[in-house]
Amino acid sequence: MNPTPSSPTEQRPPLPPFTEASARQKVRLAEDGWNSRDPDRVSMAYSPDSQWRNRAEFVVGRAAIVTFLERKWSRELDYRLIKELWAFTSHRIAVRFAYESHDDSGTWFRSYGNENWEFGDDGLMVRRLACINDLPIAAGDRSMFWPLGRRPDDHPGLTDLGH
Repeated sequence: MNPTPSSPTEQRPPLPPFTEASARQKVRLAEDGWNSRDPDRVSMAYSPDSQWRNRAEFVVGRAAIVTFLERKWSRELDYRLIKELWAFTSHRIAVRFAYESHDDSGTWFRSYGNENWEFGDDGLMVRRLACINDLPIAAGDRSMFWPLGRRPDDHPGLTDLGH
């Protein structure tokens, strides 16, 4: 059984069922949203009652997602993220990702992870399950260099970077 739409008028294309092309597009749109570091913008990709597991934290609903992301990006400074499609079915997408950020003491980290996403027929994400590991890195070992915001199309992806 597929999840039902959140509302009859709210949609977030591309819509399920996913093809490889539409799944890749969905992943890139998610990456672009997260790289905006705008919690309100990001939250709109999720259903009003979306359920998250992020590491050991459980988050339910858009308001909680906004609060979570505000807290996240107040700690993870100069955040840059790359997502890559791993697998997909009609209403589900699996991604792998890495992001780089530093804390307020200037210590850099590369965080690696996997996410499993489930979508309603409206294209809004109803479930996000994330597993993430953090690796302290030297500033000279960073690999994600672009102005804050959307990753340029010509910047290497995870596979090209060897991540």
